[in-house]
Amino acid sequence: MPDTRLAVLFWALGVWLGYPLADPIVGLLITLAILRIVWESGKSIFTRMLDRVDPEVTGEIRHAVSHTPGVRDISEVRVRWLGHRLHAELNVAVDPGLSVESGHEIVKEVRHHLLHQLRYLSNATIHVDPANASGGEYHRVPEHEHDELPAHFH
Repeated sequence: MPDTRLAVLFWALGVWLGYPLADPIVGLLITLAILRIVWESGKSIFTRMLDRVDPEVTGEIRHAVSHTPGVRDISEVRVRWLGHRLHAELNVAVDPGLSVESGHEIVKEVRHHLLHQLRYLSNATIHVDPANASGGEYHRVPEHEHDELPAHFH
């Protein structure tokens, strides 16, 4: 709040020097500073209510996961706010020749990496795909519809 402190200094100086307009002008400047703070805070809260997450967060998640041994691809990353913490959902691809147990171990390491490196994450749900069937086109079920809505992924 250095803006308001400086305004108060000018107000005190103006009043001391006998300028009668110093009081309303400084009051207006302080009001504008408060309105700016309210606007920025309100915008931040509103975008969080709509689950907006900074794009840099998705990049940080991709970066952390890409350095995990055994991960061949990251096809989807979804992040949303849950209260004051973030929750991530992602799809990673591993070698298709691995056992289920080996794929599970890689995913456990991915989750550990994420929660250790990105402290703002509260949880991460990770779906594992074989590298030869990674991406949205492999999860599409065209004949699956709900209430006349378009087909969607699973």
